[in-house]
Amino acid sequence: MNPSSTKGTYRVATDEQGQPPITPARRRRRYGWLSMTVPATATAVVAARYFTLDPDTFLSQQRAVYLTELAPLLLHVGGGVLALALGPWQFRPRLRTRYPAAHRLIGRVYLLSALAAGLGGLALAPKGLAGPIAPLGFAALAVLLLLTSTAAYVTIRRRSVARHQVWMIRSYALIFAAVTFRLWLSVLSGAGIPFDQAYGSGAWASWLINLLVAEQVIARLGRPLTPR
Repeated sequence: MNPSSTKGTYRVATDEQGQPPITPARRRRRYGWLSMTVPATATAVVAARYFTLDPDTFLSQQRAVYLTELAPLLLHVGGGVLALALGPWQFRPRLRTRYPAAHRLIGRVYLLSALAAGLGGLALAPKGLAGPIAPLGFAALAVLLLLTSTAAYVTIRRRSVARHQVWMIRSYALIFAAVTFRLWLSVLSGAGIPFDQAYGSGAWASWLINLLVAEQVIARLGRPLTPR
């Protein structure tokens, strides 16, 4: 911020286009947002292939289950795809400030999608592989997703913006488990870990890791997210 002596006001330094300068902190936030948005969008695009109903696109070990549970599967995948793709845009300050109506619309669609993903996931969880470890992990993920997304809705309805931001971060961290889980399987499978072990551990690690990161983000943001 560049102080101006005119009438005791302060003027924000801008570039030739009238935009705030790209500071190191702003650059880190941009890279952080991109590192979240790119894999989330890619995962959403890949998962959307399930809507072709082509059995070859299903996880081979779960193909029979998915074919008999198409309704909860499509509810889970459809909600997850939308939430994954839309979630990052809720964390763009410029969208919130310049286009508040768009921010609210995206938020509503996101929360409905997250609830759909949670309900579908909860219905599918008992039929998961590597039981009982993986089914319990996915059931816990689904329940937490429903709780955090509901909390995000309730807090914004009460005009508690700071609390709403906190719960949205947690909700999206749980949605992002779809990305983390696939990375976990790829890394562990590449390291020679048996599939069942990678799958069972990933059912827990994928969202626990994300929640730990989310809490670090919340703590780093600090006072702006302190409930008022």
